[in-house]
Amino acid sequence: MTDPGDGSGDDTVRDPAAQGTFREALGAAVRNAGIGQVAPGEMPTAASLLAAVGGARGLIESILPALSFLVIWTLTRNLALSVLVPVATALVFVIIRLVSRTPPTQAFAGVAGVAISAALALFTGRAEDNFLPGLIINVVSLVVLLASLAVRYPLIGVIVGVLSNEGLEWRKDAAKRRVLNLATVLWAGLFAVRLIAELPLYFAGEVELLAGVKLVLGVPFYALVLWVTWLLVRAVYRRQAPVMPAE
Repeated sequence: MTDPGDGSGDDTVRDPAAQGTFREALGAAVRNAGIGQVAPGEMPTAASLLAAVGGARGLIESILPALSFLVIWTLTRNLALSVLVPVATALVFVIIRLVSRTPPTQAFAGVAGVAISAALALFTGRAEDNFLPGLIINVVSLVVLLASLAVRYPLIGVIVGVLSNEGLEWRKDAAKRRVLNLATVLWAGLFAVRLIAELPLYFAGEVELLAGVKLVLGVPFYALVLWVTWLLVRAVYRRQAPVMPAE
């Protein structure tokens, strides 16, 4: 921390404590994200993959609202019922988390996303617009990842730098740089595949197919890309066994 009695009148001097607090907050946020469930160099496990999607409860919370939309729309073609039942389902998950005193952040995020999608579809009267917010998120994510590659600070590299506490030192290592670039391309590919598969169905108004494709390219595809990312990162961050001194 800076000495309050140093007589400095320069208001532009940055407070190291504030910088440290920001780095700690950023590190905590990254470690709580899906990719942060395995530290660089560790071998991913099925348990860590399940934790990355929010555990068994998180998996249900992610899939059930979308699945209920698909089933209800296919059976009834009733727009209001198809979009409001998923909202009610997501709200039930929030209540369950509050009652059981478990962190409700994921459930709150889920209900917010489902509610925005439902409101948009009800406003336009088009069932396919229920998927528009998700498509926009995919576009923004793809642009951010491609931009990070263009400026040579691949986003996965930045994230791994936070997780490994090495900052941007990985940029000095050619092997790490190649792998982290590849991992970022892989995630850009995830969002590109989603857009390539879903946009034509959205514009064609193929609601059932769009809902089904979104389910397949949602959690399962995310989990697959996450697993491959962990393996790629482990290849260059594998912890070396300590060298024992000769006797």
